[in-house]
Formats: sequence, structure tokens, C-alpha cells
Amino acid sequence: MLASATRPVSRARTSPAALGSELRVSLSRVTRRLRAQRGEADLSVGQFGVLTALFRNGDMSPGALAAHEHIKPPSMTRTVNGLAELGLVVKAEHPTDRRQVVVRLTDDGRREVVETRRRRDAWLAQQLAALTAEEREVLARASDLLSQIASSR
Repeated sequence: MLASATRPVSRARTSPAALGSELRVSLSRVTRRLRAQRGEADLSVGQFGVLTALFRNGDMSPGALAAHEHIKPPSMTRTVNGLAELGLVVKAEHPTDRRQVVVRLTDDGRREVVETRRRRDAWLAQQLAALTAEEREVLARASDLLSQIASSR
């Protein structure tokens, strides 16, 4: 059992501003630890983001990928070219516009996504296994609330 999970929660810590600040820091730390769990290719966050976008959405143009990842098209071109050099994506002719290309995930790219997700899930499961059943119950409820916050406008 973790000591910090059992300390009483002061009223000051539950104010929206204070709790927001604590959550931001905690979520950032967990995110950094999860991102450190990588597949064989040891990709950057941006490169892995492109692979997961293709994994979820299928083939996309570099422009659509740039919009999806909220980066400028020249940056996406560099990212796609790097992933192509690693054999994780291929650029193919666009089916309706010969002036464009589409980016397609290769089998190696698909395996990289699956392996990275497996490593991240394993790391997190190991951390959660160290908690008590009650602490995991609290986190299950918190997960629902965080999902609610993430999908609100």
C-alpha cells in the first residue's frame, strides 16, 4: 500500500485549482513513465503518434496526418520520411490524386505499435499490482472521472 494514498485529504487539496495542479503534475509524471516504455525502434513521441494514427485510422495523406497530430506539414514530411527509412511506413500513390501520396503502415510498423502498447500495459499493470484492492478501486473510479473530463468541452 502506498503511504500517500492513505493520508487524509485536506479541504485545501480538493479546491479545483489545487487539485487541478496536483493532477496535472501527477498525470505528467505517469505519462512520462509510460512513454519511456518503448518498442524495439525506440521512436520519439511524435513518430509513435504517427504510427498510432495510422494504426487506428488506416492510410492517410501527410497533410491529414499533420492536421491530426497538430503539426505543420513540413514537420510531418520529415517524420514520415524518417519512419519510411526505418521501414515502419511506406508512401504510396494516392488513389484519386496522382500529385499526392498516402502513408501506409507496414507490418513492422504495426508490430512496433502492438509491442510498445504491450510494454506500456505491462509496466502499468506491474505498478497497479503493487496497490491494494481498495486503491485500485479508487483508481478505477478516478479513471472514469478523468475520461469524463477528457471528453468534456
